[in-house]
Amino acid sequence: MAKHISRKDFLKTTGLGLAAASLGFPNILLSKQKEKLGVALVGLGSYSTGRLAPGLQKTEHCELRGIVTGSPQKIPRWQKRYDIPDGNVYNYENMHEVANNSDIDIIYVVTPPGLHAKYSIIGAEAGKHVWCEKPMAMNVEECQSIIDAANKNDVSLAIGYRMQHEPNTRTIIRYGKQETYGAVRNVETGAGYNGYHSADSWRRDAELGGGALYDMGVYPINASRYSTNMEPIAVRGKQWSERDIYNEVDEFTEFELEFPDGVKAVGETGFGKSTNYLNVNCTDGWYKLDPFQTYSGVKGKTSDGTKLPPDPHHQQARQMDNEALAIKEGRDPIVPGIEGLRDIRIVRAIMESSQNEGATIQF
Repeated sequence: MAKHISRKDFLKTTGLGLAAASLGFPNILLSKQKEKLGVALVGLGSYSTGRLAPGLQKTEHCELRGIVTGSPQKIPRWQKRYDIPDGNVYNYENMHEVANNSDIDIIYVVTPPGLHAKYSIIGAEAGKHVWCEKPMAMNVEECQSIIDAANKNDVSLAIGYRMQHEPNTRTIIRYGKQETYGAVRNVETGAGYNGYHSADSWRRDAELGGGALYDMGVYPINASRYSTNMEPIAVRGKQWSERDIYNEVDEFTEFELEFPDGVKAVGETGFGKSTNYLNVNCTDGWYKLDPFQTYSGVKGKTSDGTKLPPDPHHQQARQMDNEALAIKEGRDPIVPGIEGLRDIRIVRAIMESSQNEGATIQF
C-alpha cells in the first residue's frame, strides 16, 4: 500500500528542484485569431474550485482548458465537469510540457504563495502568459525573478488583484486621482476573518507563505496604495499570535504607512477578528467602502451622500476577462507584476519592523 502523503508535504517536495526544469523552453506566440484564450489553473484548491473555474464559465475572452494538480483524485471530477481532455492535464513534475500545447495560452498560478515564483517562472519559460494569484511571492527577490522571466520570454504577467477591477473600487481610485473630495489625508483599512485553519493548512505554515499578513494583509496594503495613488516612504508594524496553532506565523498584524506630504494609512489584518473596511479621509470630505474586499456586495458611500451600490457581476470573471482582453489587444496588463512586488516590499518591511519592536523602516 502506498504511503499517504499530506497535500502540504506534497507541495513542499514538488516545489523543490524545479528551477532546472523551467529552463530553455521556446516562446510560443499567441494566435491573434483566437476568440477565447485558453487558461490552465495551477493548483485546484478552494479558490480555483469555488471562484476561478466557475468564473471562467462566464468569461468572453478566455476559458478553462487545462489543469495542473498534485492531487490525482481530483482529475476525473474536473475533467467531467469542465470537459478537459487528457492532453491538457498536468502535474507539477511535467507542467513544463505545456510549452508544446497550443490549447493553453495562460497559466494561472493558484498554489500557496511559497510556490508562486517556481510555477510562474515555469509558465513564463514555457512561453505562456502568467496570471499569479496574490500575494505575488515571498520576498522582493522572488517577485523580481517572476518579472524577469516574463520579460525574458516576452509574455504578459498580471497579479490576481481582483479588487482593482471592481467598479466601486475603480471609482474611489478615480476620486483619489482627480481629488474629487480634495487631497487624500489619511486612510483606515482592514481585512481579516475570525476563523480556524486545520493542521495541514498552508496558512499555518511559514515556508508556504502562511500567516494573516501574507494571506489577507495585502488587501489593506494594496488599498492604501491605490487610494492615495502614492508609494510609502516609511513603514511600522506589529505582529502577534494569540492561539498556539499559529505559533509559526502571525495571527494578527497591524501596520502604519507614511506617504509623502504627511499622508498616512493605518491597517489591520487577522485570523481572529472579522474586518472589512476602507475609509478615505480628504481635505474636502470622505468616502468609504464597507465591505471593501468581499467576493460580492462591495458597497460604499461618500460625505455628500453619493451611494456606491454593489455590482452584481462575478468579480473573478471580470478580472480574468479584462486581463485576457489586454493580452489579445497587445496592451499592458491592468495589474502588472510591479504591483505585486511593491506590496511584498511593504509586507517584508512590516515584518522587519515587528521583529525590531515596531521600529520605523524607511524606504
